[in-house]
Amino acid sequence: MMFQIFVNKLISFGCKVMHKNGTVLPGTFSYNIRQNILEKIKYPKYVIGVTGSSGKGTTTNLIAHILKSNGYDVVYNEFGSNGIRGITTTILNNCTIFGRFKHDILLLELDEKHLHLAFRKNKMTHLVITNITRDQPARNGSIDLVYKAIFDALDGSTKLIINADDPGLMKAQLSYPGEIVTYGIEKTIDSYIKPTTNNIDNAYCPNCHKKLHYNFYHYGHIGSYFCKNCDFKRGTPNFVGKNVDLKKQTMKINTILVKLNKDILYEAYSTIAAFALTSTIGITKEEIVHGLNEDIMPPKRGNTYQIKNKKITLLESKNENALSYYQSLKYIIDQNFKKSVVLGFDNVSRRYKFNDISWLWDVEFELLNNSNIDKIFCIGRFKYDVANRLIYANIDPKKIVLIEEISDILNIIMKETKYNIFTMVCFDMTTILKQQIMEAQNGNN
Repeated sequence: MMFQIFVNKLISFGCKVMHKNGTVLPGTFSYNIRQNILEKIKYPKYVIGVTGSSGKGTTTNLIAHILKSNGYDVVYNEFGSNGIRGITTTILNNCTIFGRFKHDILLLELDEKHLHLAFRKNKMTHLVITNITRDQPARNGSIDLVYKAIFDALDGSTKLIINADDPGLMKAQLSYPGEIVTYGIEKTIDSYIKPTTNNIDNAYCPNCHKKLHYNFYHYGHIGSYFCKNCDFKRGTPNFVGKNVDLKKQTMKINTILVKLNKDILYEAYSTIAAFALTSTIGITKEEIVHGLNEDIMPPKRGNTYQIKNKKITLLESKNENALSYYQSLKYIIDQNFKKSVVLGFDNVSRRYKFNDISWLWDVEFELLNNSNIDKIFCIGRFKYDVANRLIYANIDPKKIVLIEEISDILNIIMKETKYNIFTMVCFDMTTILKQQIMEAQNGNN
């Protein structure tokens, strides 16, 4: 064990010297030497995991922010490397050479399929599960397989904090032997009575398998549901989000008014999940409110930049996840002014080399068939596939612009449209766009 920890720290130091994040490489060497290394670590009182198909990174960052802003000694994988090798890097770098974790709280964003690898024997004390939706179908298969992967890694000793608005998660109450804390959001002005998407991941009762009925939907299958045939239903969560006002960026959690750091619904879900987790481990309401309302965490995604006379908003949408795309599309369309949109990606996944793009047909690109959309720029290696999907969504081909030259994306976009711009791309293209935006801003200065 001492040798592996030493190797992990040494390679991490080398990565820093080379000005690299080094979040995966050190753990790869350590994990390959001995795969059960994490079972040998002496962990702190709180070992907290955050997993789910989407929103786990934002939720993890917000939990860490609340804890750090109140002086708690917490370590987390802030760069989002949530697979077993990235987790190994984080844990071993924060241990003594003898395997004792040096901080009071370990907080980890966790890939759903890697829970059992990270915590085979040393179980988490708490696990937040944000949702389970159709995600990375080439790797994950069905949502039932994802659910099974998560719950096969648990033995009842871990306290769960789960999204009650997801019926596919709430079925845990039917069989999970441990304690469950729930959170959910009440009806908002943007909720709807009938589904607005053709792709509903959980349409049937997990108890009796009859079709579920809904009081309202937030998006996809997320909302307030009940079964007419048995007593399965959403019920009243332990932590209830009410009076969500995205324009003012506020909501009430039970009776406490809190601020949202972005005017989009997934931030409300991340906020209430962070509130529920921190409350559950004993953080006071005053401390939580301080982290949310006073020492406000700036959003890491959805930032807006000014270039000359145009605003560019960068929305990162997770590839292979139709509901992640839906939330970004809905946000863009709800901005009631003329705008242009950038779509595209160079890699379907950062984790594997399957180039399956069937998931593009699950995304409701039909939303972009809107008079307020000026142009849609398709970028990246799969730009022709994206453009083809847009044409099948009955979007006017004259609105679609294919950009071949990646190194000059920003200049081309700025010349082709006179309106504000929303980019809805994955992580790889966001990095390229951010670099070009920084260069343009420096040039203007």
